[in-house]
Amino acid sequence: MCHCQSHNTGLAFRQPVHGQDMEHNSFKVLPFVHLLCLLLLCPLVSCQLNYKFYDYTCPNLTKIVRYGVWSAITNDSRMAASLLRLHFHDCFVNGCDGSLLLDGGEKNAFPNRNSARGFEVIDGIKDNLEKACPATVSCTDILALAAREAVYLIGGPFWFLPLGRRDGLTTSESDANEQLPGFSEPLENITAKFTSKGLDLKDVAVLSGAHTIGFAQCFTFKSRLFDFGSSGKPDPLLDTSLLTSLQTTCPNQDDSDTYLAPLDSASSSKFDNLYYKLLLNNSGLLQSDQALMGDNTTASLVLNYSKFPYLFFKDFGASMVKMANIGVLTGQNGEIRKNCRLVN
Repeated sequence: MCHCQSHNTGLAFRQPVHGQDMEHNSFKVLPFVHLLCLLLLCPLVSCQLNYKFYDYTCPNLTKIVRYGVWSAITNDSRMAASLLRLHFHDCFVNGCDGSLLLDGGEKNAFPNRNSARGFEVIDGIKDNLEKACPATVSCTDILALAAREAVYLIGGPFWFLPLGRRDGLTTSESDANEQLPGFSEPLENITAKFTSKGLDLKDVAVLSGAHTIGFAQCFTFKSRLFDFGSSGKPDPLLDTSLLTSLQTTCPNQDDSDTYLAPLDSASSSKFDNLYYKLLLNNSGLLQSDQALMGDNTTASLVLNYSKFPYLFFKDFGASMVKMANIGVLTGQNGEIRKNCRLVN
């Protein structure tokens, strides 16, 4: 059941003046309010999330987040991808609750340890928001907004994001290890993890497009270069010219494990649709990327997104909103952290 309040739904109703008026209309107005909520609001956004949630309590929220993200990207072009990844990794572990931002727990999980970055950017934005509107904006909402601004500032789409998420109180290393999709998992395993979060196969293909920006450490794909499937040979699907280049970047020795290669070798710092064109050329860096071409449904989506960048942008924004609504805490659940690294 949705819990709607007229102050945060954007809907206005005439306030009764006389007691008789109130008594007479209460049976009509209240069901009407709840009916509107059920029919109009809940299918569009998670219950209690609202597009105008901070309009009065923190009117400069978007400006403060955008400036913080812009400053970070100006200093480090990789930061856009890092912030987007933080949001993804937060939402996929027990819902979007800012649990990845807490020290310990998820930060120490294999998919995040020595690779998740951008925490200090979120800290800086949080500090500025605490000055502008103390104890008002959740770290979870900051993370969702920072991911959107990061994509938008490097040429990607802008999507409208309902707000009002609250912060979780716990973080779990084991849950992160179990729930996050892996870079070498087969497509069916990845899809199962997506569907367990209320997402679908289309969302797998769309959100994988986030790999049009950013870098991956060599250990995440090096087996494809030298000993694919313990064959002693490279992955036969990998484009020959890309293979040669990657073998130079990531030589077959342990000390190259943390070297970096762009996920999108054509335009790693611009959000565009070239990632999908690379997949058509067997030039997906991660095994999980190229796996999209092994399924008829996702391969068809790859083809469409490679041809129609605006279609990709539209669908990416829609999937990001879906992802940002996974398991959110609202109302009296959770808290508004004063420090994103610690519970209050």
